Amino acid sequence: MSHPEVHGVVVLARNGDRSECYQHPITQKPGPGTTESTPLGEVQAHQLGSYLKDVYFNPESSSHIHGISPEIVNLKEVHVRVKVGGEGASVFDSATAVLQGLFPPNPKNRITLANETTVVAPLNGYQYVPVETVEPSNDRSLESWTDCPAFQNHVKKVLASDKFKQVEKDAAPFFKDAADFVFGRPTTLENMYNLWDYMSSELIHNITYAHRLPPTFIDQARGLADFRENAIFSDENMNGIGNIASRTVLSSVTAALQRIAFNGDPLQFMLIQTTYQPFISLFHQTEAIKRHPELGAIADPGSALAIELRRAPPPDAREFLRFKFRNGTNEDFRVINVFGHHEDVPLTEFIYRLEGSVIHSNGEWARTCGIGSQYSSWLTLPESVNKMTAGDKFLEGTLVLGMIFFLMMFTWLGSYLFKGYRRRSALRLRGEEASLESINYGAAGEKAMIQYRD
Repeated sequence: MSHPEVHGVVVLARNGDRSECYQHPITQKPGPGTTESTPLGEVQAHQLGSYLKDVYFNPESSSHIHGISPEIVNLKEVHVRVKVGGEGASVFDSATAVLQGLFPPNPKNRITLANETTVVAPLNGYQYVPVETVEPSNDRSLESWTDCPAFQNHVKKVLASDKFKQVEKDAAPFFKDAADFVFGRPTTLENMYNLWDYMSSELIHNITYAHRLPPTFIDQARGLADFRENAIFSDENMNGIGNIASRTVLSSVTAALQRIAFNGDPLQFMLIQTTYQPFISLFHQTEAIKRHPELGAIADPGSALAIELRRAPPPDAREFLRFKFRNGTNEDFRVINVFGHHEDVPLTEFIYRLEGSVIHSNGEWARTCGIGSQYSSWLTLPESVNKMTAGDKFLEGTLVLGMIFFLMMFTWLGSYLFKGYRRRSALRLRGEEASLESINYGAAGEKAMIQYRD
């Protein structure tokens, strides 16, 4: 790998430890109640931020981002997107903690006023970094698997497959024994994620439960949960519906990489704070799973995938990507290979391979999910993520014109029927017979005006 100079990084980070989070086995929608981060989760996220700072913002590091501000954050160089949906509060808290680790308080964060008074930011130079919250109600790029009929059908097919049924049959003894430790929750492979999430949460936070749970149960539950989630959030085809979690998040990733590659754009570091689902899909979509099958599992809290943009030395001067993954907070980054490469992959090849599978707008997401034009015609991803495609603009314009024409025809028909009713029910005088002469539609959006001639 002869590309030593890092010019920018996109980091996909999983939130830290949090309270139990139920999600529906089919729709993947979160259940009632709130999911909150814990002090442990905030520490895990802060550790990740400190680790990223040492790797990418320390001038002494071999992976230091070339030209980035090392101590005081330059808001033009850094952009943060945070998923606000399922597990929303814990994801946002994790993003805050990561940023506190990345940009800790620094007394140099000060200003000298016109009267020569020097003011240091609160908390001895606390650095405030704005974040872009991404809510599924208006932007599907970070939570694309909920409210998606096609993905729900995919889940049902996975659950009905022979392989899934065989694994559930083999796990029957475990489900029978585990019933005493999940307190009424359905002990099925379909509900396995919720079973494992409950066991894991109680094992970490409840000392009484930790003393009662047989030592092998948590590993068995984790293995079955990994099997289920890996089967659901993956697809044999790169552009398959099972990969929808990564197909949408890659819109932000590829847009950021292209901005970093462009010398006129100051962006050098993007953090995308999310949950575990995109990790699994991304490893399948980029074929990393073929050389690293262990990646087909739920990433531990505080995990991170870093995509480094590196530039080749002259005369090549091309951009290359290096992928590094860190599972949890107890290990260092390790290089993983994508698309069958044994070294860094060219940026142009990476974008070319993904071109037909990345979902760039809410309109494309709706069509992929089989929702229909009444949803896709007015929802598009924010301009900061990507611009509306020409096809989306044409579709939107066509639908708007069709709506205007429908309203005008409805107004004309209503007026005509009402006038006819009045003429039939009123006493008509000789010489006052009216005839329809013309319809004046006026400006777009105005009601049709009917003129009569004596």
